[in-house]
Order: sequence, then C-alpha cells, then structure tokens
Amino acid sequence: MQVWGGIECTVNRVGDAYFDQLERNGHAHRLSDLDAVAGLGLAAIRYPVLWERTQPEEDGPIDWSWPDERVSHLQQHGLRPIVGLLHHGSGPRHTSLIDAALPEKLARYARAVAERYPSVLDYTPVNEPMTTARFSGMYGFWYPHGRDDATFARALITQCRGIVCAMQAIREVTPAARLVQTEDLGRVYSTPALDGVARFLNQRRWLSLDLLCGRVTHEHPMWSYLVHSGISQGELAFFEEHPCPPDIVGVNHYITSDRYIDESSAGYPERPHQTYPDGYADVEAVRARLEFPVGACSVVRETWQRYGLPVAVTEAHLGGTREEQLRWLYEIWLGVKRMRAAGADVRAVTVWSLFGAFDWNVLVTRDDGFYEPGAFDVRAPEPRPTAIARLVRELATEGKPVDEPFIAQPGWWRRPDRLFHPPASGRTSPATQTEPSVDMQNRSAQPLLIVGPRGTLGRAFARLCDARGIPYHVAGRDEIDLSAPLSADTLLEETNAFAVVNAAGYVRVDDAEREADLALSVNATGPAALAEACARFSLPLLTFSSDMVFDGESDVPYTESAAVAPLNAYGRSKASMEDRVLAASPTALVVRTSAFFGPWDDANFVTGALRELAAGRELRAADDTVVSPTYVPDLVQAALDLLVDGERGVWHLANAGAVTWSELALRAAEMAGVSARGLRAQPMRDLGLPARRPAYSALGSERGWIMPSIDDALERYLTDRER
Repeated sequence: MQVWGGIECTVNRVGDAYFDQLERNGHAHRLSDLDAVAGLGLAAIRYPVLWERTQPEEDGPIDWSWPDERVSHLQQHGLRPIVGLLHHGSGPRHTSLIDAALPEKLARYARAVAERYPSVLDYTPVNEPMTTARFSGMYGFWYPHGRDDATFARALITQCRGIVCAMQAIREVTPAARLVQTEDLGRVYSTPALDGVARFLNQRRWLSLDLLCGRVTHEHPMWSYLVHSGISQGELAFFEEHPCPPDIVGVNHYITSDRYIDESSAGYPERPHQTYPDGYADVEAVRARLEFPVGACSVVRETWQRYGLPVAVTEAHLGGTREEQLRWLYEIWLGVKRMRAAGADVRAVTVWSLFGAFDWNVLVTRDDGFYEPGAFDVRAPEPRPTAIARLVRELATEGKPVDEPFIAQPGWWRRPDRLFHPPASGRTSPATQTEPSVDMQNRSAQPLLIVGPRGTLGRAFARLCDARGIPYHVAGRDEIDLSAPLSADTLLEETNAFAVVNAAGYVRVDDAEREADLALSVNATGPAALAEACARFSLPLLTFSSDMVFDGESDVPYTESAAVAPLNAYGRSKASMEDRVLAASPTALVVRTSAFFGPWDDANFVTGALRELAAGRELRAADDTVVSPTYVPDLVQAALDLLVDGERGVWHLANAGAVTWSELALRAAEMAGVSARGLRAQPMRDLGLPARRPAYSALGSERGWIMPSIDDALERYLTDRER
C-alpha cells in the first residue's frame, strides 16, 4: 500500500473575497517545500494547478510559470502528481458553480493543462463536488451563498458535468489519463424522530459518484429530488449517456465526517456551522453515545462494495494536538491494511495538509489566523518537520512506526470523555456493526515522567496530559532526590518513562537574592543531574528557563540566540541550568518563558490583579518593565507538541506580544469588566523589590512562533476561570 501526500490548496470565495490557502501557508512562494516533501518517501502527491490562480481572466493568457517549475520539480524527485484544477473553488470571477458555461470553460482549461504536461496521468478536476455544493448552495457559507435545494442541486450538477467535460478534454490529449475522484462520504446517524432525514442524507451523499458512474436513472432514489430541485431530465440523461467512472475513488474522511442529528439541541454546545437550516442539532457522531464504526474503514468498505472500483483514502488529517494527529493517521493506516488483507482494492492513504491548514475551524469563512499544523509547521522561518513527518516517513519506508510511544493510547474519539452528554431516552443508531478497536501492535503504555508535581507547571502538565490521553507518572521529593547520583536512574528504570518533564524549580525571584545557593542548587544542579540520567537512558528531557536570563538592554524581542546576561540570582541560576543541561544532554529541550498566568491557581499576577481591583483595593504595577505574559495552558500544550515532535535546544514560548505589568492589569480588567480605578502605574524601582529586573524582556523566536496572542489568551483565561 502506498503513502500519498497532499497540500491544502483551497481557494474558496466568500462574497468578493478569495481565501487562498497556498498564499496563507506560504507554499505559493517556496519551491524548497517540494524538496522537504520528497524526503518523506511518498509515492504520489495531490498537487494544485488551480484554474483561479493560473488563468484568472476569461480567455486571458495562462501563466504557466508557477506550475511549470513545480511539476518539473516533482517529477525530478520521482513524485507522481495527481493534478487538481478546482479545489473547493467556484472558478475565476467570470464564472461560478451555478454558471451553465462552467463545464465547457473548465474543459478548455483542462485541455490546456494536459497539453502543457503530457506526462501527467492522474487528475482530480474538481475536489469534493458534493461537499462544495453543500457549503456553497445549501448552507450559504461560500459563494454563491445559496441556501436552498435548487442552488445546491445546480452547483452539484455543474461541478459533475465539469468533471466529465474536463476528463473528456484531457483524454483527447492523454488517452491514458486517470480520474482520481475525491469526496467526503461520511454517514449520518440520528434519533428515531429524524430517521427519515438521515436516510435521505445517506442516499444523497453518493450523488456525485453516482452521477459520474451513470447510475442516476429514473429508478435512482435521488432522481425525483433533483428534478424537483430544478434539474432537467435532459441534464440528468447527460451523465447516463456520458459515464465517467473514476479510475480511483478517493475517500476524504475526517473525525467530523460522520454526523449525528438530534431534534433536541439541549445538551449540545453552540458551535458555528454545525446546524442544518432546519434547526436540529448536527454534531460529530463520536460525540454521541452510539455504537457505530469509527474511522475511515467503514466508508471505504461501503465505497468498495458499492462501486467495485479501486479506492484510496485521499485525505487523512486531524486538527488537534500532535499525538492525536499521530493516532488518527496510524489508526486509518492499520484499518486500511486490514481491509486490503480482506481483499479490498485500496491503493493508498494520503497524508493531507502536509503544510497545515488555516481557519477550517470556521470552514474558511473568516480570516482568523487559526492554524492547524500538518507534517510541517509553517510558523517557523522554514517549514519545520513535526512528528507527523516522522511517522509518514516510517509508514512509507517501513510500513509501520519505528518508535512512537504516543500512538499506543486511544485517541479522544475512543475515550469516554468525548461525549457531550449521556444518551436521552429513545436515542438509537441505525448502525448494527461496530469497528473493532485498532490493534496498536500491543504496545506498552510508557508514561511521561513529570518531576515536580506540586507547582503550577507540574499540576498543569498532569491536567493536560489527562485531557490529551498521555499516560504520566508524577514524581515528588519522596521518589526522586536529584542530589543523590542514582536517584534519577532508579526512577527512570522503574517507571520505564518515554520522556521526562522537569516542572520543578525555585521560583521566588526576590528570595533568591538571599538564597542564591539554594536557587542555584534547585534550578541548575538538580536539572543537570536529571539531564545526565536522561542521557544515560537516551530519553528526551523538557525543562524550563526564564526571560530573566537577559539584561533588558534590547529594544526588540529577544530570540533564542541572543546573548544571556542575567541581572539577578534567579536569572543566573537559570542561565547556569541552560548551559549544564544542554552540555549533559544535547537532545534536551529547554523552554524559556515569562510571567505565568493561568486559570487553575491564584498565585499569578493576572488573577491577583483582578482580585484586588474587583475589591476596590489599590494595585501597584510597573509601567516601565516590558514582558511577554504566558498563559500556562498554552505553554504546556505547545511544550508537549514540541516534545512529541522531538525538538531540542532552546525554544522561546510566550504569548505573542509585549506589555508592561500595568498594561497587562489594565487589559485584563477591561476584558473582565472590572473597574481599574485602583490601578497605580509606577516605575519598577518604586515597588521596592530586592531583585533587579530587566527593563525589557519580551520574547521573540527565530525558530517559530507557535503561541496565540496575549489578548486571545486573556479572553480564554477569563472563560476558563469562570468555567
């Protein structure tokens, strides 16, 4: 079985605005991306030569410069391109999904592409026509923003006819050209009251493929629906007379593809774009207590049995934390291998969104900047390989993971805490079979060892490891004494940990001025001993440093390579730790951070400031000391992702932005609706603190900025505190 890849390349239109994923992920301007992709060992790649980008003007010249360079580069690397022409697009401005002339216009462009690239054999002229028709014609999300059956049906027929006409034109140039037709074919489950709706939707989901295969005759269950929606019998007869069955049916399957509908919305969270116009709740099926096949295998099996054509999973992607992304991909891989062993002709699994995706959490209807990494994270100066890239390379070359401890655990879609609420009386599912849990090759559940469980960081790591399904073991002073040479070795051997997080530390900046030796021992000597032990066991280590290692003389954010020059004893202890830990274990990950605040404890500046201001008491805060505040949940989530990715060396993690302490208090008060009359902004020297602070210690990064903004963090902090 082959491993394919794909680049999220949607160019969807909302009103008069186009949302171009290739511009947003930067691939439009980086030829070097293809060198990185080639290193993954892929057999093929779904690749865009998009109509809107290449020929935006009707009958205008085609700019071949971009695809020429890239198609050639792919072929030099031995990567077979599966060329896409429309990807959730409505075409250039001179046409649309409800334009009767679109099929012929698309065919002319398709012919030009085939003539330009005669060696290309595989095409997806239109990606997911059913999904695009729903979003553009039924739900009104994308252009032309229809909200009725007539616009939906017209958009679907136009796209499917465009596929037929495009493939006819391509095959006149390249007779051996193959159609790789993609579609999201997720099933709908329901309460008994909505059983009829579910049956209709489960018949409708096959329409694009049934049309292409010439199956929509008078006897087809969707014939009357299409005719009543304004499609003429002659238009339907076109597909019967010009069948264009796919050479490979591409199943794009996500954890959100299978849906559950409920006439009662009670107990379900309100989320944008998850309710049909009829008003019933529409959620991911895995969020309801149902017995149904989880994953891609069920729909791949249905597709194979329905059409008898070769099948591939053409999009396998999960937005979420890194280990969950690994679990989803590997679960699909194992399930498809099982199907092949049972005789199904499944050709490949496609790792989608190699360079991530933007704003799919709002179905690309807004430019919010919400980013989901893929095999590469484009928030670095150059796309940074993630753990997904490592797994892809192993699947492509070895057929299985070499060493991925995270995938031994079930994904969130298989854990009890996924459910929105217990089942209501009478809730049923039409599914009669359940997909067996994927065998993760009997891997043992190695824990993450967390040293220092009682502090803010230690508690946060335990809480978020629970949420992410990462097994862990917390070790306090009763289990590990870093002043004893063999203490860490004994604990590592007993726990069989796969990695270590040092969340312990001396954090009292002012007390460190009179307890410098103690601060140095806790912050530097202990972590160095732990690093030596991790090196002996070849284990990754994550430990934390501070913005206090800088002297504050800069007027731009400090990056990882900036020279350290601490002003106080606490900063000196952290600077010493960095040197000693990285000398003992070059693979260690040292995270510099700053100014914690979080929802789970009261011992932080933001919580204390809001408490004092809400009570009408005076709050003094420095107005001449600039920091980068760090929301603890964001810090822990990002640090865990980097640990899973196998990153090493020094990284800066803080929420994006820079504020003085008084500005931070004022901003938090304004967002919380608390009066800031008691806020007294004054110079740091007037606060009478024993330890000198750098006047400017804002953090930047030359490795990649992966944290949300301060304002975004403050909004979530207030919500999380209330919750």
